[in-house]
Amino acid sequence: MTEIDPDTLLKGPRVAPRNPRTTALVILLHGYGADGNDLAGLAGPLAGVLPGAAFRAPNAPEICRVNPGGRQWFPIPWIDGASEQEMMVSFSAAVDLLDRYLTAAMAAEGVGPAQTALVGFSQGTMMSLHVAPRRPQAVAGVVGFSGRLLVGERLGAEMKSKPPVLLVHGDRDDVIPVAALEATRQGLASAGVEVIAHVSPGTPHGIAPDGLGLAASFLREKLGTAVG
Repeated sequence: MTEIDPDTLLKGPRVAPRNPRTTALVILLHGYGADGNDLAGLAGPLAGVLPGAAFRAPNAPEICRVNPGGRQWFPIPWIDGASEQEMMVSFSAAVDLLDRYLTAAMAAEGVGPAQTALVGFSQGTMMSLHVAPRRPQAVAGVVGFSGRLLVGERLGAEMKSKPPVLLVHGDRDDVIPVAALEATRQGLASAGVEVIAHVSPGTPHGIAPDGLGLAASFLREKLGTAVG
């Protein structure tokens, strides 16, 4: 079977590993209204502990309705006026695209699920938490900043793997309230997923240094020898 170039599915920046050979892969999934360049900058600080990792930051498939210069994984009715049906149709399509992208990106980098991790922010976290447990082989780990679990009631019936998860949320987030952190933690834990949750004090809808440091340690641990 012919391998698919991941960029034919979802284009976006790639940051090469610091080491001569790629031994791990980190997929960075941006939030609503941004694009892959928004999270590609995380490759810099993370590469210090993940020198063998390549970083890919795909652009979401749709132009953002409220910010045409950015992208969206799916519309958000209470922000852009989309209907619930439009949201779910786009969400389902994005889930399928991301699932295929992950397979193609791993093949392109020459790594497997155990050498791959997902890092999401906001809507990118929602995508990560939905797609990763529904893949037959568990990725090494998922880091979710400032997001939530979507259609959590379906997770137990639909999950095929249980990748470990780190959730990080700011206590001053006025976009997705910090209460979503505990609801997401409970939803994942009730399905048997290993979850670590952390609240970043004084942090709005963003990524603070303490959260990024925890993410780096988590990824280093879960990717293990693959990152050296």
